[in-house]
Amino acid sequence: MNAPLLESRALRVSVPGRVLIDDLNLSIRAGEFMALLGGNGTGKSLLLRTLAGLRPATAGAVLLDGRAIEPLSRREIAIRLGFLPQDPDAPPQGTLHESVLLGRFAHLGLWDVTDAGDAARVTQALAATGLGTLAERQLATLSGGEQRRAAIARLLVQAPAIYLLDEPTNHLDPAQQLGILARLRALTRAGAAVVASLHEPNLALRFADRACLLADDGMAQVIACEALDTAQLKRLYGLNYLQAQLGEQRVVAPE
Repeated sequence: MNAPLLESRALRVSVPGRVLIDDLNLSIRAGEFMALLGGNGTGKSLLLRTLAGLRPATAGAVLLDGRAIEPLSRREIAIRLGFLPQDPDAPPQGTLHESVLLGRFAHLGLWDVTDAGDAARVTQALAATGLGTLAERQLATLSGGEQRRAAIARLLVQAPAIYLLDEPTNHLDPAQQLGILARLRALTRAGAAVVASLHEPNLALRFADRACLLADDGMAQVIACEALDTAQLKRLYGLNYLQAQLGEQRVVAPE
């Protein structure tokens, strides 16, 4: 079995007065899509930020390519790991092309400049996210869904081995949700690893290999998505779920 790209060992994630996730052991390998499932406030966003090295763990460790992530520089991390926050970390600036091109800067030396190859990567990423005709638009003039796809295009240009995505389907209509998740699934078939928080269990059933279930008691459970059942969904969301088989696809819905 190939070595893990990203690991957590006895990881604890907490906020003042509350432990959100305790003693989490994860191993994320090339070719895998893992979904994070859980209700609001169970720590999905904070877990992703901790795995990305953007906040310290309360206890335990995060390893990137077998190395502790905390001492690594942001450039060392960005070469291997891309992170999509739930909401933009900065106001939108510049053209769409310029914004997406920023994904290449982790791969450039201090005196390097982008070249035609980098521009071609931007063109490909914009086409892959359905934004090819908007390259010269100001980012601030795009809709929320278009800006979300722009952020994903920037990650595609960054081309890390590991994608950590906090609600990548935010602001996207159903067709765009399926298209983006299919693109992420294709990345895993090409050898990348994807970890994404999702609010819709059916998307996890359709695209993910494993799920990390986060409940209010702080105890996380990692299972194969094919083993996700209605009892576990009730534990996560406090709702009774029904399930049905539609062709080859299993679907669930609250009563």
